[in-house]
Amino acid sequence: MPAAAATALVERASRPPLARVRQGDFDDPASLAYAFEGAARVLIVSGPADAAPHRTAIKAATAAGAGRIVYTSHMGANPASPFLPMPSHAETEQDLRASGMPFTALRNGFYAATIVQVIGQGLRSGEIVAPEDGPVSWTAHADLAEAAAVALTEEGRLDDVTPPLTGPEALDLTDIAAIASELTGREVVRVTVPDDEWVAGMVSRGVPEGQARFLLGMYEASRQGEFAEVGPALGEVLGRKPTAFRDVLTVTLAT
Repeated sequence: MPAAAATALVERASRPPLARVRQGDFDDPASLAYAFEGAARVLIVSGPADAAPHRTAIKAATAAGAGRIVYTSHMGANPASPFLPMPSHAETEQDLRASGMPFTALRNGFYAATIVQVIGQGLRSGEIVAPEDGPVSWTAHADLAEAAAVALTEEGRLDDVTPPLTGPEALDLTDIAAIASELTGREVVRVTVPDDEWVAGMVSRGVPEGQARFLLGMYEASRQGEFAEVGPALGEVLGRKPTAFRDVLTVTLAT
């Protein structure tokens, strides 16, 4: 299955909703027509950095007569962002508006699991070595999945482009190092290195240069403040305070 995916929620009036698994491929519009047939709502899960597959799915959902499209966008959706997925999200949001379909673009906060994965070696070694960064409202994946379920099942709760759906606080890597130190009982320090030095270090460890520069865009965007906003919308949808990054890291360090 590709990283990006689309699913359909099929509703029937005569009996409780059923779930049927149908294969669909963004590179095969005919398969999407089959996958979306009879769908009341379609969830389009975004790919990494290309709006074209999303556009194909939007057209297929529209042609299938779906009642609503729900798309996993990002709080940093911005056509001028240095982080490549953000222009793609902005372009897809524009395509949704142009489609004429009812839609929900979930402006998800940045997944907390992403930074835990990126700095995992640093958490083990005690040194988080990375380029200059900025505060990010890291958000628990499970919370955002719950918000997506609300968008799919509760008509009228979420419509059009949502406000940022974020965790309860914005943290930079210095903050994260301090939290990791508290949780592990050993010092974890934050080491800032120049962009090109960091890219060269990643390449020396076997990371393709293109992937390293892709990740560098995340740091560049964060230090421009693109992911720093903390908003109340996710808590209002969930009916509770969103999960704190500390709790996400606690679970990660325990596994």
